[in-house]
Amino acid sequence: MREFELDAVGGERVRVPDPERLVHLQFRRFAGCPICNLHLRSVVQRHDEIEAAGIREVVFFHSPADELRDYDLPFAVVADPDKRCYREFGVESGRRALLHPRTWGAILRGSALTLLGKYRPPAVRQEGGRLGLPADFLIDSGGRVVARKYGEHAYDQWSVDELLALARTAVVR
Repeated sequence: MREFELDAVGGERVRVPDPERLVHLQFRRFAGCPICNLHLRSVVQRHDEIEAAGIREVVFFHSPADELRDYDLPFAVVADPDKRCYREFGVESGRRALLHPRTWGAILRGSALTLLGKYRPPAVRQEGGRLGLPADFLIDSGGRVVARKYGEHAYDQWSVDELLALARTAVVR
C-alpha cells in the first residue's frame, strides 16, 4: 500500500501507515447516518481500549467537512465527499445496503435515537447518496493491510471485539 497523509476535519494530519501503531480505517456512509451513529457509539465507548491495543482510528465519511466538524468524536474523521479514498480502497454502494434484514434493526434503533435528539440528523440531501456500504481495513506500521472487511449491508462492519482480536494477531513492523 502506498503511504499517504490526510487532513482530518479537526485539523490534524493523519499519516497512513502510522510508524508506531496499527491504523483502523473505517469507511462509513454520511454525516448523521443513523446506522453509522449507532456503530460509532460503540467505538467511542471503547476508544480507550482501542488505543491501548495500539490502534489509531480513522473514520471516513462521504460528506463535506462542514457537515462533520461539529461531531465530538475522539478519533480522526476524514471528509471524502468525492469518494476518492472510497474508490481507491474499493468501497462500494448498492441497494443491498439498506435492503438486507440485518440492517433493519439498526435503522430503527438509530432513527429512534436520532428522533429522541441523541444524534444529529443527517442533511436532507446527500451528495454521495444514501446507499453506501461500510468497509474496515487494519493497516500495520509497514503499510501492509493485515485484515479487511467489505460490508454486505449498511450495518456489516467489525465490532470492537473483532477489531481488538485482529489487532492481537497483527504484528506491528
